[in-house]
Amino acid sequence: MIFNLRKEKKFTYTEVGEGKPIVLLHGLMGGLSNFGHQMDFFSKNGYKVYFLELPLYSLPPLRTNILGLTNYVISFLKKVVKEPSIILGNSLGGHLGLMVTLKKPKYVSALVLTGSSGLYERSFGDSYPKRGSYEYIKKKAEEVFYDPKVATKELVDEVYATVTDRFKAIKTIHIARSAIKHNLSQELKNIYQPTCIIWGKQDGVTPPDVAEEFHEFIPNSQLFWIDKCGHSPMMELPEEFNQILYNWLKEVKL
Repeated sequence: MIFNLRKEKKFTYTEVGEGKPIVLLHGLMGGLSNFGHQMDFFSKNGYKVYFLELPLYSLPPLRTNILGLTNYVISFLKKVVKEPSIILGNSLGGHLGLMVTLKKPKYVSALVLTGSSGLYERSFGDSYPKRGSYEYIKKKAEEVFYDPKVATKELVDEVYATVTDRFKAIKTIHIARSAIKHNLSQELKNIYQPTCIIWGKQDGVTPPDVAEEFHEFIPNSQLFWIDKCGHSPMMELPEEFNQILYNWLKEVKL
């Protein structure tokens, strides 16, 4: 399926299907293509699926941080979705899902975390000075996945375009540093929504012990592992990911 983004009420997003809402939140280097399989599957199985493009490069400087992005997602839920939603977030998107749930729990019916930040993650970090090397960026993108072939040329080109654009690179670093400062280890106990944690066993960005810590401290959570899988299970092994999530949603009656 081809999904087209549209702009409305300051938001850039797409929606497909009918039923209970699922809102998809991408990571710092992510986009619509990361969730194509989920949009297709869940929109055909009783859910209205929203993908929200995060304004990583368009927010004012003082709001280009975790709190600014959290408030943006809350505004989207309030003005567009208008009912409690299942929030599915990968990497930075998972971090925002956690923040929204803590700040405005009435907007969240359930939380799904996959490769989520919020506790600890490895990133490009100090490697940004090498951003001029396409081969280096290609290698780093491939390391996100268990199977490096998942890092297609199109995906690598997108990452390369971001890290070689000085304006975008500065914004990206700023958001990444903000995420690191907003460690949620002391707040996870205050999340009471049903939470599904789906993690790649070979995730090298947010290692398996991060998933175990989320599971330990979020009261109403379940943890599912996907073997031979890295940081983005919904991309790398989408059929297995979708089936785990679909079965869990039925189990918790959502």
